[in-house]
Order: sequence, then structure tokens, then C-alpha cells
Amino acid sequence: MEHHQGSDLRSLLKSRGPFSVRLAADYVSQACLGLAEAHALGIVHRDLKPANLFCTTRSDGSDLIKVIDFGIAKYQSPNASGDQFDVTECASMMGSLHYMAPEQMVDAKEVDGRADVWSLGATLYELSSGKKPFRGADATDLAFNVLTADPQPLAAHLPPSDADFARVVMHCLARRRDDRLPSVVELAR
Repeated sequence: MEHHQGSDLRSLLKSRGPFSVRLAADYVSQACLGLAEAHALGIVHRDLKPANLFCTTRSDGSDLIKVIDFGIAKYQSPNASGDQFDVTECASMMGSLHYMAPEQMVDAKEVDGRADVWSLGATLYELSSGKKPFRGADATDLAFNVLTADPQPLAAHLPPSDADFARVVMHCLARRRDDRLPSVVELAR
């Protein structure tokens, strides 16, 4: 495994506060590039969140985002031996509720790359506003809110000049996956 020096985005958010829209978009766009490679191989991460986006540096000193912890990833395509064995058997809900797409809460085996788009939308929302898009008194209440309610519009937390960014983030958080951006490549654009 690679050894990286740096910090995950959750730690940076805690220590520095909300990121500028430009920085949040840059970091998540970098993550999208890595995820596009994974999605092309039939791998859906299923646990994207600020803690699983790691900020290290390139040799020129610029920030480089690495997507880490594919521990509950779903493999949608045959494995190397050619069979359809699903490496991530799921009998229970897996992932982090604050960043989990509604369809993943219902059936974690029936997700595709749009679940990762949702998670990146929740991540962008939090990185830029310092707030999570959904809240709840407990896990059940939080899950209910994700499944049935709309988040407070991100535009309420950002200056009017960031309205286009807020619209993109809210598009990622569409409850129906068919209403979301279709891929991480589209999100990066």
C-alpha cells in the first residue's frame, strides 16, 4: 500500500472550517477522476465521505486528493476468475448514513455509480458549508430524513455568487437516482 503524508478532508474541515467553493470543487473533481477509473472497472465505492478523501501533495507541492478505503466497495463486473461472485455480500446496511444514497439504504447491493455521485454531493455540501445536508436525532431519524425529505438548499449557506455550484450539488442529492448527474465524469465537468 502507498504511504501518504497529509490529512483526510474531514480533519482539514474540522481544523480550518468550511472550504471555499473553488477548493471544495477542485478536491472533489480530483476524487471524481479516480472514481471514474474505479467505475470503469465496475467498482462502486459506497462509502465516500470527507474522511475517505485524503489530501497529500504532488512533487511540485500542489494538493493531490486520493480516494481511500474501498473496504465496502461493490464489484459490479466479474472478478478476475470470470465468475459473478459479489465480493461484498450485504445482509445489512453498510456505509456512513450522512453520505449514503437513499437507494443504498434500501438495498446496498442494488447501487451503481450514481450512489457515489450522491455521496460526493453530500461531501461537497459539507465541505463548502460546514454542515451536513441531512440531520436526525438518531440513526433512524437521519435515515428517514434522507429517504423522505429534501435537504435545506445549499444556496442558503453560500453567497449568491456561488448559486451555480449550489445547483450542481443539489442535483447530486436528488432522491431518485435517475434525477441525479449520471456519473462522476459529469460531476467533474
